[in-house]
Amino acid sequence: MFVRPAVVMALLIGGTALPAQQPAPRAVAEPARAVDAPSNARSPRNASYAISVRLDPGSRTLTGDELLTWRNTSRIPAATLRFHLYYNAWRNTRSTWMRERHARDLTLARRPERDWGWIDLTSLRVIPRGGTPLDMIARARFIAPDDGNADDRTVLEVPLDRPVGPGETVNVQIAWSSRVPRAFARTGVIGNFYFIAQWFPKIGVLEDDGWNAHQFHSATEFFADFGSYDVRLTVPRGWIVGASGIERDRRDEPDGTTTHHYVADDVHDFAWTTSPDLLERHAKFEQAGLPAVDMRLLLQPEHAGQADRHFDAARTALKSYGGWYGAYPYGNLTIVDPAWQSAVGGMEYPTLITAGSRWLAPRDVTVPEGVVIHEIGHQWWYGIVATNEFEHAWMDEGINTYATARVIEQTFEPNYYTKQYFGDFIPWRFRDFPLNRAVEGDRMPTYRPDATADIPSKPTWQYWPTSAGVITYNKTALWLHTLERMVGAPVLQRVLSTYFSRWAFKHPKPEDFFAVVSEVTGRDFTWFFDQVYRGSGAFDYGVQMLRSEPNVARGYFGDGQKRTFSTAEGRPGDYVTTVVVRRIGDGIFPVDVRLVLENKEEIRWHWDGRDRWKSFEVVKPARAAYVQVDPDHVLLLDLNYTNNSASTTPKAAAAARKWSLTWLVWLQDHLLTYGFFV
Repeated sequence: MFVRPAVVMALLIGGTALPAQQPAPRAVAEPARAVDAPSNARSPRNASYAISVRLDPGSRTLTGDELLTWRNTSRIPAATLRFHLYYNAWRNTRSTWMRERHARDLTLARRPERDWGWIDLTSLRVIPRGGTPLDMIARARFIAPDDGNADDRTVLEVPLDRPVGPGETVNVQIAWSSRVPRAFARTGVIGNFYFIAQWFPKIGVLEDDGWNAHQFHSATEFFADFGSYDVRLTVPRGWIVGASGIERDRRDEPDGTTTHHYVADDVHDFAWTTSPDLLERHAKFEQAGLPAVDMRLLLQPEHAGQADRHFDAARTALKSYGGWYGAYPYGNLTIVDPAWQSAVGGMEYPTLITAGSRWLAPRDVTVPEGVVIHEIGHQWWYGIVATNEFEHAWMDEGINTYATARVIEQTFEPNYYTKQYFGDFIPWRFRDFPLNRAVEGDRMPTYRPDATADIPSKPTWQYWPTSAGVITYNKTALWLHTLERMVGAPVLQRVLSTYFSRWAFKHPKPEDFFAVVSEVTGRDFTWFFDQVYRGSGAFDYGVQMLRSEPNVARGYFGDGQKRTFSTAEGRPGDYVTTVVVRRIGDGIFPVDVRLVLENKEEIRWHWDGRDRWKSFEVVKPARAAYVQVDPDHVLLLDLNYTNNSASTTPKAAAAARKWSLTWLVWLQDHLLTYGFFV
């Protein structure tokens, strides 16, 4: 997911009406496409879905039915089944999602009633293998395993008459209806643009210690098992449809609709979009040594001239991630350019991503390129490795943020920082602020205030909502950049490629990642992970003192003659330079100290960084010019770079003049722009 500020709500435009027609129910005996994973399967395929759904834009409703074929891959019997009903997070203000979001966004609770969404089950039948279908809707109950919120309806538990044992399979047939909300959390509608995600009743993940099926939390995303999806989407005729997987066929219906049939194997989710306004473009990714990928772009009409930029960014991502970490295993990729103010941009789903652009998109700013690359990168960590984002979101978001920055740094030059003004409409480039991985765009400024807000090893859903992004994205990316600077980029690349190949389609946990780091580097980084993952220490090293004086002192001897004598080793005329560096934060990290003399000679010391301070002294024929602690910026987690250096000849006045003139020009341009619009 690409984190963006909340956007201003737009006026809802009514859509074309469809007759409210219930989809034809599937035959009870019909199985999903995969019961047991075939020999060519990449994943266990233990949670497969056959779904039919109809969209009625007039009422903004979905009516659907699904047949879930679920195999118990854990070591324990399942006495109950648990389902996620994500749309109920926006049923009212009392859901856990809304209560958590209210802490940082007061506007959502004031939305009009038409903006809200929900999902209701109309039937739920459990069909044991070889048994009689049992209607369980009356037994099902909502539970709140995380916070006990009796008003939350995002997790449904269904008790079973007979447990599903390890290795056994059960079919569950569900019919439901739902109202599509005005976009919350990357799903919803604006005008005639629909983006439908987390939209169907979805089974949780049964692990050896029980069900992993969290309530929907505002600061976390999702976790699900792999399967095969066979999905039929009925929408108004003439509307463009994009979805996970590939379109197998389509059929025009007598009532003026079209049913689009999509299939996807070895995926753990399914999302789709539809609108009559989208432009459709196609291209192909071809690169020696990597499998070809058919790329489909669904573009907003006002962005028609940016098609090549989207495709070029997609090629860059597929080439870089594929070459560095492992090939993209699917033969297709759909890129959706979302409608303005739809609030669904910058999100990832298997084989389908949402990007995000502007009508004005300067070439030397990575919009839309940065979003496209980031979301495609999620196909590796979210889509294929598939960690639990309720509990360990950093294993996708943080790793991908690091990898995205690496791709952009090696591909886009220059890449200037930009801000959006006038309702996110007008971009402004800061040409004095070229971005690089040490800056990470807005990573450092947003990281510093909340660097110690939470312990990263705590389950992500328990993070304080306003600090979740900082810890999950920014801090993880920065400590990965730091790790790269310790071991070297080729070594860390081997770490990530080994991790990807070993844990693809297997839901690894944090200790699995750390074990790969130790294995590939041949070094024990427990001391590092204890601080950046299992702790919340603040890293801050600074220069406390720099003194450089002539190596002489004056004194009077008994014979009354005035003489000079040396106060340190060396000769009269040399300079004695003393440097004191200090560990200000509680984080411990080995750092270098670099002293530069006025004759350009450099001296380096290495400090293990453990003590609170360390003094260095040197006698040289030249005076000190300046000193730096961590001169190579290895420790990108340092909270305050302004104290990392000191000079014997401060140049603050020149720096102040430069920046004051820069910002005065910036202010002048902004006032002129404002005056033009007024």
